[in-house]
Amino acid sequence: MPKDQFSHVTEWVFDLDNTLYPPHMHLFDQVDRLMTDFVMRATGADHARADHLRKTYWQDYGTTLAGLMAHHQVEPESYLIEVHDIDFSVLQPDPGLRAAIRRLPGRRIVYTNGSAPYARNVIRARGLEGLFDAVYGVEDAGFHPKPTPQAFQRVFAQDGLDPGRAAMFEDDPRNLKVPHELGMRTVLVTPEPLARDFIHYHTDDLTGFLERL
Repeated sequence: MPKDQFSHVTEWVFDLDNTLYPPHMHLFDQVDRLMTDFVMRATGADHARADHLRKTYWQDYGTTLAGLMAHHQVEPESYLIEVHDIDFSVLQPDPGLRAAIRRLPGRRIVYTNGSAPYARNVIRARGLEGLFDAVYGVEDAGFHPKPTPQAFQRVFAQDGLDPGRAAMFEDDPRNLKVPHELGMRTVLVTPEPLARDFIHYHTDDLTGFLERL
């Protein structure tokens, strides 16, 4: 991986879930369960149907919330509070990741399809507090979810981010297409690689990847 491919980057954008912590910590499993419970109450569906809707809305809209808002007039603020009321003790601080992020030159931000308060709880549990210049949640995008272009446009406009000098780290490949089109370096953070023309790099070790930049 040529280090000079990131030599121009001064703005570093990190997704949150399964990016700033590894999937094996299973934090988002708790959120999935709470989302299914919420879908059951919002739609009157049984558990199996609600779980199917949760997954279908995520696939079709980018988030389960977006599907609920489109089809069931769900009020987003209370949903975000409820589904993120989880046990963060399953996360562990990561001094190596902290050191690698701290060495990155320029601004560092977190942008998640979850809520900003939830993101701050994850950051704190991972021992990464104080590293990021800004934390953005789906509420900052007007509840438009990644991967929609308007979501990125709203958040990046608020931040004043220059895509031509930025890199994006994500576990969901769909969420790297728009950043690539905007001129950002794109890095997929997943256990398995995926070949797409809008993904520049893949890693299953975010800390190791950042240490090589």
